[in-house]
Amino acid sequence: MKSGKKHATEIKSRRNQRAVKRLRGNKNAPCEPRSFLTAPVNEALLASYNSYGVPKFIERGFYVAVPFRCAACGTEEIWTATQQKWWYEVAKGYVYSTAKLCRPCRRKERERRDGARRIHLEGLANKQK
Repeated sequence: MKSGKKHATEIKSRRNQRAVKRLRGNKNAPCEPRSFLTAPVNEALLASYNSYGVPKFIERGFYVAVPFRCAACGTEEIWTATQQKWWYEVAKGYVYSTAKLCRPCRRKERERRDGARRIHLEGLANKQK
């Protein structure tokens, strides 16, 4: 029977081995062809995601354009690789999130939220008078 300390060190060493393997890249995995619809992943810029798994775009090493249907209007859209790169690396979005709304619907939702916030703040200001 192993002590807790010995067991913990074995777990840490296995984690480190997996991390090194992931950084080197899995050479046995089939490579997907890169096209102009891709963008490279900079893993250092991603927000921490506290998960045991690794998102597919990190395993691949690049973002790929992903089709989706807008939840509001139902139109077919494409979430481009550069938009994903901005969302995950610049805006620090959650790595398991995906696009749900098309650009016009996002703009409408943002205007609706801003209007509701403005009305709320006006009501608070009137209440304090």
